[in-house]
Parts: sequence; C-alpha cells; structure tokens
Amino acid sequence: MGPGPPRRARHFAVCATTLLAVLTGCGSSSPTGSASPVPRTTSPQELCERLISHWARVVLDGGEQANLDYQAMGLSGGQNEILLAVLTAARVELKRQGPDAASKLIDRQAAARCAERHRGGTPTGGPWQ
Repeated sequence: MGPGPPRRARHFAVCATTLLAVLTGCGSSSPTGSASPVPRTTSPQELCERLISHWARVVLDGGEQANLDYQAMGLSGGQNEILLAVLTAARVELKRQGPDAASKLIDRQAAARCAERHRGGTPTGGPWQ
C-alpha cells in the first residue's frame, strides 16, 4: 500500500518546518542564546566619508579607475567638491611626507569635510547636491 494521507501530512509538516527554519534563520537567537544582530545602517555622513576616502586613494594611486568622472564614482556634486579639495591637500602631503601621511590626511579631511557638509542634517536641493 502506498503512502497514505497521514504520511503525506507528516512529510508536508517536515518540509514546511524546514522551510520556515531556513527563511527565519532557525530562530531569533544565536547559538550563544543572545539575540541575532540587527543590520546596521550607514549614516549619510559616514557614507560620504567612506566614498571620499576610497576615491581619493584610488585617484591618488593613479589606478585604472582614477580617470572616472564623479558620477561614475557614485558621488554627488557636493561630494565631488569635497573629493577635489581632499585630493589637492593629499597631493601636497604625498610630496612632503609620503604615502602614509597622505592616507592619514585623506581620512582626517574626509571626516571633517563630510561632518561639515552634514552638520545640519542631510544636504538639501536634491541628490545631485
């Protein structure tokens, strides 16, 4: 005799439970019993700092992507202005103190200039600002 309804029901229940466990990450707690970590969002200021620091290093190194325009880099017009100012200072620092000093300057200036840009919240005037 073939599998009857009770056996199919058990099979369905096992499949449904397995699917539910996969979709929910096997519960709401980690193996240590603590709550699962919540994804962290990146603030606009932090995103600005990361973008400026990354692209300043790429341009300063003169790599293949160094000649991209600011839109291809994913920057707004305002972020591009910050990038250009940071690059001007970093080039001077590179000649005077070397690559390590230029890298530190990039981080400092990106942080300071992005903080200034976002001091009153998110810049207004559209995403291109």
